[in-house]
Amino acid sequence: MRVDRARGVTCVIIAREMLDTTQSDAAPPKDEPRGCLFALSQPPLMIFLAVIGCLLLMASLHDLLLL
Repeated sequence: MRVDRARGVTCVIIAREMLDTTQSDAAPPKDEPRGCLFALSQPPLMIFLAVIGCLLLMASLHDLLLL
């Protein structure tokens, strides 16, 4: 990366090797089981966790402000 300090302009040169997006032989096999992060990204679980989080937030605000 080259920076022209007089003008404050940044010039970035991308080589052809950096643009190669083909999959290599080291890619994981497709039949590998998915992990915990995949399970956490599911919409029903996220909705459930959001509801539980909102209930906890409302309970804590009730305790702090009204009691």
